[in-house]
Amino acid sequence: MLGNFSFGDYFKADAIEFAWGLLTKGYGLPKEKLLATVYAEDEEAADLWRKIAGLPEEKIIRIPTSDNFWRMGDTGPCGPCSEIFFDHGPDVWGGPPGSPEEDGDRFVEIWNLVFMQYLEGPPGTRAPLPRPSIDTGMGLERFAAVMQGKRDVYDTDVLRSLVEATANTLNTDPDGTLRASHRVVADHLRSTAFLIADGVMPSKDGRGYVLRRIMRRAMRHLQRLGATEPVFYRLLPALIRQMGLAYPELVQYQSLITETMKGEEERFTALLERGMSLLEDETARVSEGGALPGDVAFKLYDTFGFPLDLTQDALREQNRTVDVAGFEAAMAEQRARARAAWVGSGDAAAETIWFDARERFGASEFLGYSSEKSDAEVILIAKAGIESDAASAGDEIAILLNQTPFYGESGGQVGDHGLLVGDGVRIEITDTQKRNGDLLVHYGRVVEGTLRPGQSVTAEIDHTRRQAVRSHHSATHLLHEALRRQLGDHVAQKGSLNAPERLRFDVSQPRPITADELALVEREVNARIRENSAVETRIMTPETAVAEGAMALFGEKYGDEVRVVSMGLGDDERGAYSIELCGGTHVGHTGEIGPFRIVSESGVSAGVRRIEAVCGLAADRLALEATSVFAVWQIF
Repeated sequence: MLGNFSFGDYFKADAIEFAWGLLTKGYGLPKEKLLATVYAEDEEAADLWRKIAGLPEEKIIRIPTSDNFWRMGDTGPCGPCSEIFFDHGPDVWGGPPGSPEEDGDRFVEIWNLVFMQYLEGPPGTRAPLPRPSIDTGMGLERFAAVMQGKRDVYDTDVLRSLVEATANTLNTDPDGTLRASHRVVADHLRSTAFLIADGVMPSKDGRGYVLRRIMRRAMRHLQRLGATEPVFYRLLPALIRQMGLAYPELVQYQSLITETMKGEEERFTALLERGMSLLEDETARVSEGGALPGDVAFKLYDTFGFPLDLTQDALREQNRTVDVAGFEAAMAEQRARARAAWVGSGDAAAETIWFDARERFGASEFLGYSSEKSDAEVILIAKAGIESDAASAGDEIAILLNQTPFYGESGGQVGDHGLLVGDGVRIEITDTQKRNGDLLVHYGRVVEGTLRPGQSVTAEIDHTRRQAVRSHHSATHLLHEALRRQLGDHVAQKGSLNAPERLRFDVSQPRPITADELALVEREVNARIRENSAVETRIMTPETAVAEGAMALFGEKYGDEVRVVSMGLGDDERGAYSIELCGGTHVGHTGEIGPFRIVSESGVSAGVRRIEAVCGLAADRLALEATSVFAVWQIF
């Protein structure tokens, strides 16, 4: 959608004048081809269309339904709408909006104006807004069709090229009886490529599941068009030719997109063969025209990963339906069994205490970037998720301090361990977690004495452990950049763990990383470590950071300011080897990381590979163990 908002700057008269002027003068659309709708009770808008646009009465159509009255919800801002329609001419079937033939293709909406002028209160109450506002919207592709003299968005230059790519690949008629399948593939090809380029990978949940369903629907339609082998990925070059110049990320991540699409299609083909066989057997047992039982549809989903909409799509070709209510009942029954079988620790319920704590005390103040020891005041103690006024020796507790050098687990970096020591009291901290966004909660055990809220303590982290953790974290940054330089810019972080004894790094990569490639990556990281260059941290806005070459992680939420961590001597225009947005702790110079060794490489999921590595003392131990094994082998 294209559009803009006005919050009190201008209202109906200006909005109508701006819209009409842009369409007729800016884009040169013929006035006789345009008509407008207004909400039936909005005579003010109708009068403005007559005065400003000169529209005759028969081209100002009053719509009495909610189609022309916008509401944010049951309560809140609301107001009448006015839409602009383009008339494709009498040779196209269809009637104007509000007529029995309004679903035809002759009249197409290209612009919508929302006049937010009321505040909806309790049922039956509505008051004028003190500053009435405007929301405009125009469908880009629909408008492109009008500008290109087309009656259908799939006949515009971008989508038509994708439709023809499928037709040429499968030697089918793009405008034949399976025209709808060609269009589904074209639309889903574009969605698939952009989602993968943005860092989404097919998976069983979340946005990855949405991507998988989009891909599988396109693949199903490709099979309807006659595809007997993976074809979807072969259509990608057509999309890149059409849109790669405007969207260079499609070119940058072409290999990742290609391999992801190919692998998903190969897996789906095998799944489809098994699922369709079962579907055919079960359908044969259903009476002519009868609906497929819901429990059978659920079995397809639960056992073969067949989504309900895919089953419905396959049966629609046979003019059959699915007992959706039965499917949902089977799904609910399975969820009930899962809940009954789950034995929870109660931790989730216990953590609700931190929502209230955030309201009372605000965000925790973290001192750990520059200090590993500080004075602090205990402001809250919790035992088993319940706030307590005291904790004695042996108690397992959670503690909130007014300020702390302890890092709370986030961004892949584990939480700090250490000690809290006060007058006659000593607490061993075994974990630090972030709760409710920005509360740093210390988990541990009272070793001696009694702790109470308001008490002063000295908070000191385990220095040796923190050093090992930050060494692995800094090594992860170098590893990320080395992988990108060795394998390509499609490599992006998909998950990480930075612990004292190891690091784990998941990246988007469509194929296994070879032993030779891993050796080159390891050599590159060690070379950067030996440079012993300073690790620099700057605070800036996310936009400025990205403009200066910093790597942001897809799906991460960044505030108004971010920490930008740079390390390694620059060998290009960026001025540093690695530049990333990161809130974790790091070494002062790369030489502090120590030797770096890759331990393993494996697959995690479709298009995601996992690297495990060690550095510093952990790498020394690994080398010592290998030497010991070699020495024992020599003895025998």
